[in-house]
Amino acid sequence: MLTWWCLSLLTIVSCELQEHESLDAQLEANTMFPEWFLSLVQNLFTYGLVIVPGALAIRWIKQSNYIEKINPGGWQYKLILSCVHGKQDLVDVEDLDKGAEGSQNKSERSGDAKKLIICVVGLQCSYLMWGYLQEKIMTSTYGDLKFKDSQFLVFMNRILALCMVSAYINMVKQPTHKTPLYKYSFSSFSNIMSSWCQYEALKYVSFPTQVICKASKTLAVILMGKVVSRKKFPAYEYVCAALIFVGVSVFLLWNPQETEKNYTKETTFSGLVILIGYIVFDSFTSNWQGELYSTYKMSSYQCMLGTNIFSSLFTGVSLLMEGMLFSNLLLCLSHPQLAYDVLGMSIFSMTGQFFIFYCIETFGPVVFTIIMACRQVLSIIVSCFMFGHPLTAQSFLGALIVFIAIFLRIYAKQRSSRASK
Repeated sequence: MLTWWCLSLLTIVSCELQEHESLDAQLEANTMFPEWFLSLVQNLFTYGLVIVPGALAIRWIKQSNYIEKINPGGWQYKLILSCVHGKQDLVDVEDLDKGAEGSQNKSERSGDAKKLIICVVGLQCSYLMWGYLQEKIMTSTYGDLKFKDSQFLVFMNRILALCMVSAYINMVKQPTHKTPLYKYSFSSFSNIMSSWCQYEALKYVSFPTQVICKASKTLAVILMGKVVSRKKFPAYEYVCAALIFVGVSVFLLWNPQETEKNYTKETTFSGLVILIGYIVFDSFTSNWQGELYSTYKMSSYQCMLGTNIFSSLFTGVSLLMEGMLFSNLLLCLSHPQLAYDVLGMSIFSMTGQFFIFYCIETFGPVVFTIIMACRQVLSIIVSCFMFGHPLTAQSFLGALIVFIAIFLRIYAKQRSSRASK
C-alpha cells in the first residue's frame, strides 16, 4: 500500500513538473524577458512576503517601546530583546579573558605547521569538490532531466550548515551574543541572492569565466565599503582593482568558450548581468558582516548561525510558496545521482565554511586569502579538465593578470600592516 502511494505521488509530481516546465516555456516565449529574470522576480516577491511583515513588526515594536510594557521575566520580553533590541549593554568578563588568551597564543597557533596543512587541504578539497559538483548539477543531464532550480540548491546548502553550526555552538562555548537577530537578515538576503546568482550564471557562462569574474569583485568591495562603512582605502587597493579589471576584460574579450554552440551572445550577456549581481550582493555581505563584527564582537560561528537562520527561512518559505520544495525533494528521490550530487555539494559547502572560520581565527586573513587565490587557479584547471573548456593564450594572459594582481594586493597589504606595527 505504501509502495503504491509513493509511486502514485511520484507520478503526480512528475506530471506537475512537466506542466510547470511547459508553462515556463510558454511564459518565456510570450514575454520579452529571459527565464532567469522571471525566476528572480518570483523569488523576490516571495521573499517580500517574509521581509515586509517582519520589517513592519520591528518598526512598530521600536516606535511603541513595546518592550517596556511587558513583564521583564516573560518569554515575550526575552524574545523581543534577542530579536529586536539585542544585548549591547552586556559585558562578558569571560569573553575578555578568552580574547586575552587568544592574543597570547596567536603566535604559537600560527606557527603550527600541522594546522596549516589541515587548513590548506580542507579548503582546497572542500571548494574544489563544491565547484565541480556545482557545475555538474547546473550543466549536466540526469536521465532526461536538466536541473534548473538554483534556489533549491541554496536552501539545501543553508539548512545543512544551520544544523551543523547549531550543533557546534551547543558543544563549544561562545561569547555572550549581543547582536539583534534581525540585523542578520540584511547579510542573509544578500548572501542568498549572491548564491542564487552564482548557480544561475552557470546556465549562461562557463565555470572558468565565473571564477575570473568573481575574482574581480575587489573594486565592488571597495565601493561598497565606502557606502556601508565609510571606509578609506590605500592607493594600492585601487591599483590592484584596476589591474583585476584589465585582466577580466582581456579574459572575456579573447575567450572562445562563450562563443561555443552552448553559449549564444544573448545567453552570455545574461550570464554577465547575473555575475554583476553576484559581485554587488557578495560585496555587501562581507561589508555588512564586518560592520556587525566590529560593533557587537560576536564569534564567526554565531554570525554563521544567524545568517543561516534567515537564509533557510527566506528560501524555505519561497520554495513552499512556489510549490517547488517537495517537488524538488521527490525529484531527487526519483533521480538518485542528482540526490547524491546535491547532498555532496551541500556537505562540501558546509565543511568549507567551517574551514574558512578556522583558518581566519588561527592564521589570519592574509594566509586565508593566499589559500583561496590558489584555490581559484586550481578550480579553473579542474573545470577545464573535467568539462573540456578551452583556454587561448590571450585568455590565459587575462587570468594571469588577475591572479598577479591578487597576490600583489596580498603582499602590499601585509607590508603595510608590518610598517604600521
